[in-house]
Amino acid sequence: MNQGSGAHDINYSALIEEFFSSRNYLFEIYELPKKCDIADIKEQIKTSKPTKVIAVGGDGTLKLVAECLVNTNTPIGLVPAGSANGMARELGIPTDPTEALELILTGTPKSIHVVIVNGELCIHLADIGYNAYVVKRFDDLPQRGMWGYAKAAWYAFWRRHKMEVTFKTDDKEIKSQAAMVVIANATMYGTGIKINPEGVLDDDFFEVILIKEYAFMEILKIKFTSLPFNPEKIEIFKTRELTIQTKHRVHFQIDGEYMGRVNRIAAEIIPDAIQVIV
Repeated sequence: MNQGSGAHDINYSALIEEFFSSRNYLFEIYELPKKCDIADIKEQIKTSKPTKVIAVGGDGTLKLVAECLVNTNTPIGLVPAGSANGMARELGIPTDPTEALELILTGTPKSIHVVIVNGELCIHLADIGYNAYVVKRFDDLPQRGMWGYAKAAWYAFWRRHKMEVTFKTDDKEIKSQAAMVVIANATMYGTGIKINPEGVLDDDFFEVILIKEYAFMEILKIKFTSLPFNPEKIEIFKTRELTIQTKHRVHFQIDGEYMGRVNRIAAEIIPDAIQVIV
């Protein structure tokens, strides 16, 4: 459980205690400390020997749990408690916490792939450029939720600039100016904006979305219609491996966690890496 996730308007400990009070399950709640050591979480899981591990939080919390359980057969449940909850949207997991808990008891584990990006596990979306800067601004704000994200996006929009990027996929080398480059395991951001309409969580590829312009109308077109992107503004490439080089250091985020500035990205797919209950 990540107590720092979301808007802090639900007491998840009390809700979970009440949910299980009339059910014959043995459970433990582990609250993530502010300075979280993944080795401690792995040790908690090893000691408990659970049949399921539930992530109560946003995409970053799910990422953390997935890092502990990658390439194991232990299913992961998700109670969406973050600001955006992109993977919950992706997997059709209810945002109501009681309904999400019911699904964890009755649902089916689904194998999905993950992408390793600069040594970090990515289950949802990573990117460089505009959105990564939005994530940085959002982290600096005291306000959580979609309103805080909107404020961060507005601030970043007025300070936007393009990057010079060179990237190599399995079979292509591309040089371009870009507003953003997205490494997409999933299809949409937590805001509901579908950035990767070709994404499938259990195929053999991930997608690279090259956004050449600040083309918000193109992205909105995908959200509300079935029309494809204009390739002069946005292109999509499928690959199993990727390297990106930028002329200058650029903002970089993975699954909603700001990772700093980089000028090189390396990514590769790990098929059937985790089991998520859907």
